[in-house]
Amino acid sequence: MQCELGQGPEALQTSSGLSALPSIGSAGAPEGVSKGPPEEANGSTKRLRVLMVEDEPADVELVLRALRQAGFETTADIAQTGKEFTDLVRKNLYDVILADYKLPNWNGMESVEVLRQEGLDIPVILVSGALGEQTAVECIKQGAADYVLKDHLARLPEAVRRAMRERKLREDHRQAQEELARSNRDLEQFAYVASHDLQEPLRMVATYTQLLAERYKGKLDSDADKYIHYAVDGALRMQKLVQDLLAFSRVGRQGMALESTDSNAVLQVALLNLEAAIREGGAIVEHAQLPAVVADGSQLVQVFQNLIGNAIKFHGSEPPVIQVAAGVKGKEWVFSVADNGIGIAPENVDNVFVIFRRLHTRAEYSGNGIGLSICKKIVEQHGGRIWVESRPDHGSIFYFTIPIKAIPKQ
Repeated sequence: MQCELGQGPEALQTSSGLSALPSIGSAGAPEGVSKGPPEEANGSTKRLRVLMVEDEPADVELVLRALRQAGFETTADIAQTGKEFTDLVRKNLYDVILADYKLPNWNGMESVEVLRQEGLDIPVILVSGALGEQTAVECIKQGAADYVLKDHLARLPEAVRRAMRERKLREDHRQAQEELARSNRDLEQFAYVASHDLQEPLRMVATYTQLLAERYKGKLDSDADKYIHYAVDGALRMQKLVQDLLAFSRVGRQGMALESTDSNAVLQVALLNLEAAIREGGAIVEHAQLPAVVADGSQLVQVFQNLIGNAIKFHGSEPPVIQVAAGVKGKEWVFSVADNGIGIAPENVDNVFVIFRRLHTRAEYSGNGIGLSICKKIVEQHGGRIWVESRPDHGSIFYFTIPIKAIPKQ
């Protein structure tokens, strides 16, 4: 139910147990309002849809008068119980909730929890006769946008405007995040399709240029041999690049099989895959006892394999010595892979995780610069972080985290 602004408290009526104010402001106000800030009408007047949690008619009148005097054209509904409040927020769209802190049958702060459960972002401003500073701070921590004492209603309009601005910023941020996520999905889809569809024509180019090299090497002049070599090398590098791009786009594409995973067993699989590189490089890989984590085991293998493989590849004058460890910090496991390799310059510690970003020429080190990008993508999909601490000629320590979660029951 509703009530006209300007009517006295005696105009309050009760219907089906709900005391409400019909049509405060202009008659025939719409059931819903826009999700954005209050609209401006007639210059400086702003339309505002309010849900009030209040049981005192006189206080309702004072609050609405303060808003009217500040230029708001207000439409309001009243709730006095949790059920009434829930029914109204499900039925209508509100710009702001103005809630008394303590009602006989309900605590106005419970409205914050109701909104959270309903998935609604509507700012809640407490309007109370008395509210201690400690209580007010606690209410803000729990999700209230602001609080205004009833004997200081002059500051209510500005509190409403500020809450509206903050809500608009949150909505803009959410929309930007959704747009970014959609853009990333589109880009990932494009990368997958492009790299997948390029595989066959590139295979043909590589095969026939290699055939040319084998059949006509030495039968033409030296320039022809050189040109054929360039064509073969370029085709093979492009083929490897496309394969790497396809591997990157496939990470997480089919979802993750999260389960209790023994990191020690995962590391052993990675070391087995790197057996030839470890033997050729004379590398020593040491590791402490590693924990069981909730993760996708096959993806975790890729992380260890890329980090250890890089440590072997980018070694210094001494044989590679690699140490793998893990420890608890807060609510996550922190894994580390340390080496005695060539290290990384401080200005490049972030660049190493950028896809296809190489710090060395192909003549110095092979590869397309995608391994650490895959590590970053896998770790972030697990809810973790990855970073590196390093100095040139002093080795590197790569860290990544996996959140601590309850081990699923078998």
